[in-house]
Amino acid sequence: MADKKRCNWCESNELDRIYHDKEWGVPVYDDQKLFEMLILEGAQAGVSWHVVLQKRERYKKVFADFDIEKLAKFTDKKLEKALTDPGLIRNRLKIFSVRSNAIACRAVQEEYGSFAKYIWSFVDGKPIQNKRKTMTQVPAKTAISSKMSRDLKKRGFKFIGETICYAYMQGVGMVNDHTTDCFRHKEVTRIKPKAI
Repeated sequence: MADKKRCNWCESNELDRIYHDKEWGVPVYDDQKLFEMLILEGAQAGVSWHVVLQKRERYKKVFADFDIEKLAKFTDKKLEKALTDPGLIRNRLKIFSVRSNAIACRAVQEEYGSFAKYIWSFVDGKPIQNKRKTMTQVPAKTAISSKMSRDLKKRGFKFIGETICYAYMQGVGMVNDHTTDCFRHKEVTRIKPKAI
């Protein structure tokens, strides 16, 4: 697929291209996967997404494949051990936020029935189909990502600023920000949203 036109942010390496071609912008409705992406987007703060993708498999192994129930019960000892793991981004606040975010996520699940139902409510259950010609037209944040960030913070989530929330929305397909000349733009547009 090297001959296909892609969004320019993923052109420098294979790992980014695979993520772009298979995941970025595809709507996600599974709570565990939505939680995984929330943690990974938060881990990205201050580093590149490429670094996060390189460490993703290690995150899955250390953090129980992002099982929300298990992570909510992680002990301080387990989190301290994770801080010494060179396969992770070793920032104390980020590592410890995995547990606090899992606890906050469980509370949301109890209130809404699922994390998916809650998170997708910010876009009325349907992906926003943008038609941006270049990546320079893509904003770092929007009114929706700001609203989402404020609500998540109120509920006790960490590392979910408005810019992180917008990157999250892009990653889990709440918005389609593939540029119109990218081969994935039409493919992603055609995906029918699920009823949640």
